[in-house]
Amino acid sequence: MAQTLLMPKATAIWLVDNTALSFDQIAQFCKLHPLEVKAIADGEAAQGIKGLDPISTGQLSRDEIARAEANPNHKLNLSEPKVRVPESKRRGPRYTPVSKRQDRPNAILWLVRNHPELKDAQISRLVGTTKSTIEQIRERTHWNSANLAPMDPVTLGLCSQIDLDMEVEKASKGRPLPTAAELGATLQSAQETERLTPSYEREEEKEKEIDADAVFRKLSSLRSAPKDEDDDQY
Repeated sequence: MAQTLLMPKATAIWLVDNTALSFDQIAQFCKLHPLEVKAIADGEAAQGIKGLDPISTGQLSRDEIARAEANPNHKLNLSEPKVRVPESKRRGPRYTPVSKRQDRPNAILWLVRNHPELKDAQISRLVGTTKSTIEQIRERTHWNSANLAPMDPVTLGLCSQIDLDMEVEKASKGRPLPTAAELGATLQSAQETERLTPSYEREEEKEKEIDADAVFRKLSSLRSAPKDEDDDQY
């Protein structure tokens, strides 16, 4: 891990006020321009900033300052840090608890079937598996493929719904929209649509026919009723 100077301007202010170093030496050590160091010495820049002692912070030794003051061509070097900060490791596959590792093949099968747009690297990040295992499950060559059942990795607790949605959104970017044939639906031609009669109009026509027949039957029954009564009187 590369060493960097803490608070360069504050350190430059302290070196200007407490040492006999040249502007070039301070500028080289603090990664500043010599004119900026001169402006600090003249009080034209970095006003209100309190100087920081690099000796107390362990970034510079008194012997190093003395050597630089004796030799104007000497460049100041940062002291070796007393505490080493480990470098951050590259993020690998998600860690899966031992108790849930047996559910990973079922989760992989679910992802392969329901989200074919996901890449192997994305599936590996979600459930913490390897690309070879994903290929075996996709090609049905896994040793336990006969007993696998697709299960939602969110339900199994292998990943969160937010992580799954993010990976699906990333995989969906740039993909062309599905065609009508892929969706299984086709549009009817204009001629076919013009011939169609709205359903509500057809229902009204049927109701009109039924009502007309009922009216005629009722009229005929009313006409025949008085004749039958006269026949009964005689």
